[in-house]
Amino acid sequence: MTDRLPHPLRADALDNRERILDAARTLFAAEGLHVPMREVARRAGVGPATLYRRFPTKQALVTEAFTDQLRACEAIVDEGLAHPDPWRGFCLVIEKTCELHARHRGFTEAFMAAYPEAMDFAAARRYTLRSVGELAHRAKGPDGLRQDFVLDDLILMIMANRGIRAASTTARVAASRRFAALVIQAFQASPDHSALPPVPRLAPA
Repeated sequence: MTDRLPHPLRADALDNRERILDAARTLFAAEGLHVPMREVARRAGVGPATLYRRFPTKQALVTEAFTDQLRACEAIVDEGLAHPDPWRGFCLVIEKTCELHARHRGFTEAFMAAYPEAMDFAAARRYTLRSVGELAHRAKGPDGLRQDFVLDDLILMIMANRGIRAASTTARVAASRRFAALVIQAFQASPDHSALPPVPRLAPA
């Protein structure tokens, strides 16, 4: 019976695993999920055989690399649901979701469509959409969310936010914050047209 129990990783194997995950997070966040597995191995300073021994498929690597982002996504919608003002809670979800996806480019692709059969991502998508749907229902009203908002609008927002390109993560996040502010005004039943966050330089002058 004890032979079938999982054995703890040796110190060197554990170190390799963490180096692989750190490299994957860095590369996926900067360049998206198209980064080859061999490039992840090279950045981590391990051989391809070591990488595939720890993570036999790219799906396994992506799922493990973005575990923290999945938990952060769930925490964001929980925070929005707990807000005493549903409209302000909805705005918080929009702002923090856009920033989370802007900081981790590969996460959007993984969350939306790249690995639909991955149970962690599937469960997180279901929970997020169900929770935002509940929050949206509560936020609708003349001083809150417009009545014709549907969840497909949230998907459209995430897809558009993914398209932001900038020279640095800082500029990408700044652009995402401005985009979120524009989206919130578009979603509001009676937009107040408050001042937008500053826009970073995204193209040559």
